[in-house]
Amino acid sequence: MEAHYQRLEKLYHSAAIQEFIAGSHLTVKHQTAEITLPVLPVYHHGANAMHGALYFKLLDDAAYFAVASVVQDVFIVTSSFQINLVRPVTSGTIKAIGKVRTIGKNLFVAQSTLYNDKGKEIAFGTGQFMKTTQPLNSLTGYSES
Repeated sequence: MEAHYQRLEKLYHSAAIQEFIAGSHLTVKHQTAEITLPVLPVYHHGANAMHGALYFKLLDDAAYFAVASVVQDVFIVTSSFQINLVRPVTSGTIKAIGKVRTIGKNLFVAQSTLYNDKGKEIAFGTGQFMKTTQPLNSLTGYSES
C-alpha cells in the first residue's frame, strides 16, 4: 500500500496545474490525505484574501486523494463537490485534511476540512467520486519509477 500512496503523491505533483501552486505538499495514507500550502499574495483576490478557487482545489484534492488511497486499479474523478467557506485567510500555511466517508462499488463519498495555521477551520466540503475505466497504471504521473 505504501508504494501506491507514494505513486499517488507523485501523480499529484506531476499535474500541470501544480506549476501555479507553489510549495504545496501532499501526504496520502489509508483513507486520508493531507495537503499543506503556504498562502502567497499571488493567490489573493481584490480584497487581499485567498481566492475561493484555491479553497476548492485544496478541499477537492484532499478528499480525492483520500478516496484514491483505497482505489488501486482505475483512475477516479470528482462527480460533485460542495464547499462552504467559513473565514478568509490572508497569510500563513493552510492545511486540507481529507477523509473517506463512504466506500461503494463505484461511488465514494469523502469530506475535507481546510485549516489556517492557528488550527481554525476556514472551509469544509463534501464530494462524490466515481471510478472510471481508465487503468491507474496507464497514467504517466503514476508510474512506478
